[in-house]
Amino acid sequence: IYDLIFTGNMSSRKGLNGACSVHEYTGSFLGQSAHFKMTSVCGHVMTLDFIGKYNSWDKVDPAELFSKAPTEKKEANPKLTMVKFLQVEGRGCDCIVLWLDCDKEGENICFEVLDAVLPVMNKTRGLERMVYRAKFSSITDTDICNAMNHLGEPNRNEALSVDARQELDLRIGCAFTRFQTKYFQGKYGNLDSSLISFGPCQTPTLGFCVERHDKIQSFKPETYWVLQAKVNPEKENSLTLDWDRVRVFDREVAQMFLNITKMAKEAKVESVSKKEKVKQRPLALNTVEMLRVASAALGMGPQHAMQIAERLYTQGYISYPRTETTHYPENFDLKGCLRQQANNPYWAETVKALLSEGINRPRKGHDAGDHPPITPMRAATEAELGGDGWRLYEYITRHFIATVSADCKYLQTTISFSIGPERFTCVGKVVTSPGFTEIMPWHSIPLEESLPHCEKGDLFPIGEIKLLEKQTSPPDYLTEAELITLMEKHGIGTDASIPVHINNICQRNYVTVESGRRLKPTNLGIVLVHGYYKIDAELVLPTIRSAVEKQLNLIALGKANYHQVLEHTLDIFKRKFHYFVDSIAGMDELMEVSFSPLAATGKPLSRCGKCHRFMKYIQAKPSRLHCSHCDDTYSLPQNGTIKLYKELRCPLDDFELVLWSSGSRGKSYPLCPYCYNHPPFRDMKKGMGCNECTHPTCQHSLSMLGIGQCVECENGVLVLDSTSGPKWKMACNKCNVIVHFFENAHKVRVSPETCDLCEAALVDVDFNKAKSPLPGDETQHSGCVFCDPVFQDLVELKHAAMRHPMHRGGQGKRQGRGRGKGRRPGGRLNPKKPKDKMAALAAYFV
Repeated sequence: IYDLIFTGNMSSRKGLNGACSVHEYTGSFLGQSAHFKMTSVCGHVMTLDFIGKYNSWDKVDPAELFSKAPTEKKEANPKLTMVKFLQVEGRGCDCIVLWLDCDKEGENICFEVLDAVLPVMNKTRGLERMVYRAKFSSITDTDICNAMNHLGEPNRNEALSVDARQELDLRIGCAFTRFQTKYFQGKYGNLDSSLISFGPCQTPTLGFCVERHDKIQSFKPETYWVLQAKVNPEKENSLTLDWDRVRVFDREVAQMFLNITKMAKEAKVESVSKKEKVKQRPLALNTVEMLRVASAALGMGPQHAMQIAERLYTQGYISYPRTETTHYPENFDLKGCLRQQANNPYWAETVKALLSEGINRPRKGHDAGDHPPITPMRAATEAELGGDGWRLYEYITRHFIATVSADCKYLQTTISFSIGPERFTCVGKVVTSPGFTEIMPWHSIPLEESLPHCEKGDLFPIGEIKLLEKQTSPPDYLTEAELITLMEKHGIGTDASIPVHINNICQRNYVTVESGRRLKPTNLGIVLVHGYYKIDAELVLPTIRSAVEKQLNLIALGKANYHQVLEHTLDIFKRKFHYFVDSIAGMDELMEVSFSPLAATGKPLSRCGKCHRFMKYIQAKPSRLHCSHCDDTYSLPQNGTIKLYKELRCPLDDFELVLWSSGSRGKSYPLCPYCYNHPPFRDMKKGMGCNECTHPTCQHSLSMLGIGQCVECENGVLVLDSTSGPKWKMACNKCNVIVHFFENAHKVRVSPETCDLCEAALVDVDFNKAKSPLPGDETQHSGCVFCDPVFQDLVELKHAAMRHPMHRGGQGKRQGRGRGKGRRPGGRLNPKKPKDKMAALAAYFV
């Protein structure tokens, strides 16, 4: 920059930190003679961090990091002693001119520098102000001199937007990362990552990769058939025709079309059309497009490509590489940039032709108001730049030349044939004007066999007609280029931070980079994303981060309040964090299946309804069933035992039922693993067994086994436990009430008829003749459990022995063990009055 602005003597020396040089010289500033000092910084001077004890993972609850934990600005690299260096050099100065990068990060660094040097500078002495900001987009004499002659002020709002992003990423990222790392580390030995990190941008980036992986895993190929015809317009050459129906998925239908067309001996020309078409030259180059091409065509990772671009910029070969703009300003010197390239042997002829014939105005693109598109500013050779530097520079230059070149024009000929009743088409393209494809040959129209000259009505002999059997194929894993496109589309990250986020998910071992720079999620990456989806999908979906980015942009534009945006966003994520902590067992289930040897030691128990293979029962908490073939995990009721239920299957999904039991003194009920996790009816919730299922005809459902309203809770229903014989019982499907009845009965069934007094379902009971308690040695009786005098002495109310008060439906305050008629559960105060229709039952028990 000094070389471009000043001429004359300059003294240079190293600063006290040994990293930054200081150049001193005398010149003119704002019409006055002045002594100048010019130096630099190494990226951010300061970084945001928590104070003291809040950096300890063990002493602080991660939830405190959202609001209670104070933050402070610390030196980004203490070894460089940058603040001391700036203060030493700034002491006694009257003015400061800031030449930092002209983007939001650069604006933020401006204020970091000011915070260091303003306290030691001289107070204003007749000058308008002390602080000036140079705005430039490239390190060229025109741009630099123009910036020096039109000095402005640093933008406080843009700097605040960066401060807000830093604080949000620090508080949110650290809270989630600390919690899930501490929770899973040590619990699993093969996570392949020492840090289970979370980031508001990093996690949605990983989400895109896993979403594609899931589509690949769930893809089911379909067979289809294509009719291919060849005609022989000339004896030597044959012409392959495309079927207008494209493809059919039914073999017999395809065979029918083949048979019909085989009856024809000749193909008849139905129409010949010729159209001149245009392939547009590219828009001017912005950061995202450069990163896409670097990954897809040059095989460079986004982080590596960005580092090379920054080096080319600081050496003056290209303009500023961080820009969202694809539109050149009206006063941009396009011809001047083009003349710089007139002597390069690779494109000299094209450039000279453009300069002599006149350049085309670049296409109108998007003007983001930041910097001009990425443009070559100086001629270079491969020997100067070497390796990847030259490859990236070559692409940037070719792209620039293409933007001022003509569009590619070609003539497209389409011939339509009929073979019997079926239509076929053949398309040919002939380039009439190559335009920009001369400089970007990879975009050129592929050479094709020339089509024969023909007219409507012409007949051609058919060479062959055959049926091709093919299969639909799954999508491939995301390339880096595709991921960059998705991130840009959904507003995840900025043009500067996109490479950082992609690099992070690679370093964390969440994805691996395969051939073709495709990103394949690892087991850990897949489980994390599935866990976030299971607990709170918004943690991994791009929607919330995209909304936050919009708020940050509003801060930069001065349209939103920094403190309000910060407070509102942190409040949202604090609530999400507490919910995540409460629901972490959902992710733990997935983790344990993927990483713990428990999954390997699980025992086959019941069959999966999807693949009909045995699922493994993992007993360790939280107990669950896992189908290794389908890679699905099903939660089960906790704090009890699980066993197979007579190999019976659910009528809805064909999963084998399992029986949950809290022990001989407790209650038990069957459940379908799939329905328990995916409620089949609207009035059901996740975690309901067969005793709460409202299926109208299933023999295990509430509809078929429900007897009457619970005597304790408002919403519960007493359901017959059909596995409890000969010590028969019915249990409430909400609370822990159990009613023992009809001991030693041979069979107990719930009748479709109801009691006239209390509306409970009637019960049919069969006793063994030797042990029948019925009068007159009868063995069968049908009646109401609550109202029938014959059954009165055969019914006994108890409370289930629960293994844990937090068991679903169990309530901590009802811990009494009623032992007989008339006993209420211990600790129960102010019992509610029973409803009228339960009067008989209430009278009996009280």
